[in-house]
Amino acid sequence: MLASLADVAKDAGVPALFAFIAVETMGVPLPGETALIAAGILASQGHLSIEWVIVAAAAGAILGDNVGFFLGRRYGRRILESDRGPFAVHRKRLLVLAEPFFERHGAKAVFLGRWISGLRITAAWLAGSARMSWPVFTFYNALGGICWALSVGLVAYFLGDTAETVFKSASWSGLGAAAVIAIAALAIVRRRRRNSEI
Repeated sequence: MLASLADVAKDAGVPALFAFIAVETMGVPLPGETALIAAGILASQGHLSIEWVIVAAAAGAILGDNVGFFLGRRYGRRILESDRGPFAVHRKRLLVLAEPFFERHGAKAVFLGRWISGLRITAAWLAGSARMSWPVFTFYNALGGICWALSVGLVAYFLGDTAETVFKSASWSGLGAAAVIAIAALAIVRRRRRNSEI
């Protein structure tokens, strides 16, 4: 996949990178981080400017996440609370968990979600659905987008083809950590419910 994205990046350049990342962070599962890695490698070979790669990646991440946030704010609750469609019970439970989680840990989730593949696509939607404060979201989203673009872009620039392996390993570790946190949060909510019923 990295080789085919490198061909796209070489032909379409920085605007294609911006579009890939923006659409991914709006909630569409595209390989935005892989596109950034490919662009960073191309920059190391002199085909693209690493400065413009980082600017495009950060701008795409920030813009896409803001669109995802407002889509989540507008439609997220309706989708999650709907009795129609698959997983209705699970969707409603997700919202019950998301609201207190984003109230306490929203800033960290938005910032750190940039480096975790599943959260990169869903964090903005969930933050909007959970009614997270937009100014707080915007600050941590921008900070996360800039730091992510810098870290991933520069690692790809300096490590070359090895960068994809490094980020895949890190992303799976992050996804595992996120799953553990979600299970712990679910256990805490259930324990509190039981205690309140006693």
